[in-house]
Amino acid sequence: MTTIKKQILLKIACITFAFGSSTTNAQNTNLEPTSQREGFIIEFVVGGGLISIEDSAGVQTFDKSQGTFVFPDLKLGYMLNKKLALTVSLPGNIYEFKDNDRHFGGFIPSVQYWVKDRWWIHGGIGLAIDSPALYDIKDDVNDNWNFGCTVMTSTGYEIYKKKNFALNVQSKLILGRTSLGGDAHRDAVIFNVGLGFSWL
Repeated sequence: MTTIKKQILLKIACITFAFGSSTTNAQNTNLEPTSQREGFIIEFVVGGGLISIEDSAGVQTFDKSQGTFVFPDLKLGYMLNKKLALTVSLPGNIYEFKDNDRHFGGFIPSVQYWVKDRWWIHGGIGLAIDSPALYDIKDDVNDNWNFGCTVMTSTGYEIYKKKNFALNVQSKLILGRTSLGGDAHRDAVIFNVGLGFSWL
């Protein structure tokens, strides 16, 4: 039953992601000349979404998703040309586990490509980090840090641009797994929607 629910959740997230991508592509009808992007990129995102956590120990399963807010969500990078950038993404989401707030995020080397002048796609693979929320660390209760692997893909559309600043709406899908010690692990599926503030 858990496997079926997991597959349904993943299919819904993928369909939503694909729909968002096609919508932003269809909206790119402006005749504005292509932007000259160069140098370093910095971006931070505010938003929210859904997170599903499953613990192999059976403490928490994908049967129940939680609303989550994005914190922090940063991107740093460098433009290789006007359409392609090498980036490091630092996504993060707060979730509740055993009445404690925890953070599931990562350190993800990635690439970003502008398909159109305002529409971009972004993705990568890297280190998953499951840790206590900095404001809710309790000795011997909520102080464990877990690491693993994560995959991220996102897309965004720049709704406002001026000089080297861009404001975008974006969606992001993250799949991650961290080791809990021994043979135990924790899986996460995250889908976010947010507002990105970029300087490039």
